[in-house]
Amino acid sequence: MMKLFSHNFKKSVVTVLALSLVLTYGFCFASAASEVDYVITNPYANVNWDAVAQYKADLHCHTTASDGSDTLVESVERHYELGFDILAITDHGTIDYNWTDGHVDPDVKIALSIKDGEIKPVVPLDFAGTAANGNAYTLADAENGDTYYSQSKADGTALNPMMRVPFGNEHNAASFNNAHVNSWFADWGDGMLAGTSDYVTALSGIAGAGGVSVINHPGEYSNARDEIYTADAYNTDTINYNYIVDKYENLLNDYRNCIGIDINSKGDSRTRFDRKLWDIMLTDLIPQGRSVYAIATSDAHNLDIVDSGFTLHLMEELTNESFRASLENGEFFAASKYVGNADELNGYASALLASDDAAKQAFGAQLKAIADAIYAENAEGDEGTGNKFRADNTVAGPQVDAITVDDDADIISIDCDNAMLISWVSGGNVVATGNTVDLDELEGVGNYIRAEIINEGGIVYTQAFVLDYEGAPVGEFNHYFFDFGTPLGKFIQFILELITSLPIFDLIWTIVK
Repeated sequence: MMKLFSHNFKKSVVTVLALSLVLTYGFCFASAASEVDYVITNPYANVNWDAVAQYKADLHCHTTASDGSDTLVESVERHYELGFDILAITDHGTIDYNWTDGHVDPDVKIALSIKDGEIKPVVPLDFAGTAANGNAYTLADAENGDTYYSQSKADGTALNPMMRVPFGNEHNAASFNNAHVNSWFADWGDGMLAGTSDYVTALSGIAGAGGVSVINHPGEYSNARDEIYTADAYNTDTINYNYIVDKYENLLNDYRNCIGIDINSKGDSRTRFDRKLWDIMLTDLIPQGRSVYAIATSDAHNLDIVDSGFTLHLMEELTNESFRASLENGEFFAASKYVGNADELNGYASALLASDDAAKQAFGAQLKAIADAIYAENAEGDEGTGNKFRADNTVAGPQVDAITVDDDADIISIDCDNAMLISWVSGGNVVATGNTVDLDELEGVGNYIRAEIINEGGIVYTQAFVLDYEGAPVGEFNHYFFDFGTPLGKFIQFILELITSLPIFDLIWTIVK
């Protein structure tokens, strides 16, 4: 009996120990498999994909009220012809109060006409008339106060309306290095000329007036447009770019009504490295509780470039209330028909050429040829602005039908039937490709992830999905930054105001108006 008890006891002990080892190692393996618990902040979480439409907007364009080549009438008609649903006229230092009065600020108009040697006429719209294509048009205010432009065919068939965004304005009109800020919904800054390097005056004034703003084409102000290689642009190891990055990050941290930056505009020559800036800012500012949204625009000064860049807003109704909410919540995509960065194009090409799909391989070969041409330009010391990807206008750009986020499984999926490639970017690097990304299977994930979706018809950029988890990058943020541009800008503004107060300006305007 004792022997039997001893045997059974030993057997029980072994069983318990074995079970303990299994449970212990099983727990360890389970812990290792799920050691990163991502909390995903989805900017599109409140979008009802079954109810929204995607409204196409140009948030930055010019007319003869400042330095555009074409009149308001011509610009409105061109945008309408190209299927835009939302249009913001953002002439330099000239608020868009309406489309019927032909508002112009004399000082701005004269100052910006000097370089062309011509003061072009300002032509407003009537409330009703005939467009250049022969269609009848109307311009009317709805009950909600929003203004809509629409046309009708000869048989009376009404076409879709296009909504005007109120109080569009591009600030710092006569700045010497184009330190430009766009604003909407703010009756502030009309007739202000200068502000070289000074973003603070504009951003603070817009905030005080209750508006929404964005920093335009930063690559122009930062001189990143003059770089040849991506590695050199916004390299914070240099004093110049370290100052510039600190400047932009402090501006966006201080002025939360500024939604972000323009990352692709006007053919992408000057903005081709601004996606890198966007990634740097996301890494550094997300730990400050600040995401950065990206827009794309045409910045059209002539009709030929109108459809180059735009935004796609996910809204259930075409109203300015819904539009403003989409801007402030990041419920939109940036989109462009151009990509000028050779490294980006080469990365897309490599992924496409690795596909078994013949169409994708052909598109990849096309992008590789463009990238190689830009690299060749770079070798000659050129800025690489001549060659770039230009969309095939006969092909519809990527259409995102839905985005789903499984926060428990750490999976993000994009439903896009006509995408040639979806690249997922985190920390400035491509970390995955494909419609679905499983964060638990990736290496090198930072504190956000975003998608770039491309086909022959253009490219679409999602806003960033913020990732919170133990060990997430904290970025680098300089809280003790002094902006030398603000006092410089105020001094130049003072000088220009003195100059434009001279009687000669009033005389010129009396003669030409």
